[in-house]
Amino acid sequence: MERVNRIALIGTGFVGSSYAFALLNQGVGDELVLIDVNKEKSEGDAMDLNHGLAFAPSYTKIWYGDYSDCASADLVVITAGANQKPGETRLDLVEKNSAIFKSIVDQVMESGFDGIFLVATNPVDILTYMTWKFSGLPKHRVIGSGTILDTARLRYSLGEYFNVDSRNVHAYIMGEHGDSELPAWSHANIGGRSIYDRIKDNPEKYSERDLAPLFEGVRDAAYHIIQRKGATYYGIAMGLVRLTKAILHNENSILTVSAYISGEYGEKDVYIGVPAIVNRSGIREILQIDLDEIEEAQFANSASVLRETLNPVLEKYNEE
Repeated sequence: MERVNRIALIGTGFVGSSYAFALLNQGVGDELVLIDVNKEKSEGDAMDLNHGLAFAPSYTKIWYGDYSDCASADLVVITAGANQKPGETRLDLVEKNSAIFKSIVDQVMESGFDGIFLVATNPVDILTYMTWKFSGLPKHRVIGSGTILDTARLRYSLGEYFNVDSRNVHAYIMGEHGDSELPAWSHANIGGRSIYDRIKDNPEKYSERDLAPLFEGVRDAAYHIIQRKGATYYGIAMGLVRLTKAILHNENSILTVSAYISGEYGEKDVYIGVPAIVNRSGIREILQIDLDEIEEAQFANSASVLRETLNPVLEKYNEE
C-alpha cells in the first residue's frame, strides 16, 4: 500500500473539532480518524467534515473510530479532557486530567502505536510530561503545544502596536503555558531590528512602558475569552495544524513547543515552552537562546512552578 499520513485525533470537543476543520481546510494529512468517548459526537463530526470534502484543497479520508486505529497512526493528537472553567487556572485541571490521560495513553499504546504524541489539553506542560511517562516513548516524540498560541498572541499584539503584519514579527513567549510564562523581549524583533530600536526610532509614538501591559494582555487572553464565550479553540486549533504540518512535512521549523529539557536554560526533568526545531522525528533540537538576567530568573521561576505542580502527581502514580 502507498504510504499515507494518518492523524488520530482523541477528543472532538471545541478544540478537537476546530482542529479537524482547520486540517481539512488546509489539506493537511491523508487520513484523519476521530476518537471520542461520545461516539455519536465523533460520528457526527466525521459525517459533517466529509460533506465538505468537495470544497477542500485535497482529499482526506475521514472517519470516526476507536483506539485500534492508532496502531498505524503517524501522529496522535490529544485534545480530550476537562475544560478550564471561568476563574480556574490551567494548573487547577491537573488532577482530573491526569487520570483521564492515563486511560487514554494506555489504550493508545496497547494498539501498537509507535508514532508521535502531540498534546494540547491543559495544563499542557504537566500532561505532556505525564504522556511521556505513561507511554514510554522517547522524549523527542512526545510534544506539547506549549506556548505556541501565547507566542502567536504576542506576535499579533506587537503587530497591532507597531502596525506591522504579525507574520513579520518575531518574538517568543517561553515557560509554562500559563500564569508564570514570560516574554523574551531581548529577542523580539521586526524585520531583523530589535523592538527596542523601533521604539527609540519613534519615542513620541512608542514607549517601553507599553510592553508590560501588552504582555499582560497576552498572558491573560484565555481568561478574557473564556469569560466572553466559555472556551478558546480557534487559535489553538490553528497552532496545532501548524505543528502538524511541521511534523508530517519534515519542515525543521522553529516553534515554541512544550519540550523535555535536561540541562538547557539551567533546568532539567520538566516539559516547558521553549523554541525548538520540529520535524518528522518530533523535536529535533531545543534552541538555547541567550536570555537576559530578568528573563533567566523568570524562566527558572516558571520551571519551579511546573515542578511543584508535577511532583505530587508523579508521587501518586509512582505509588500506584
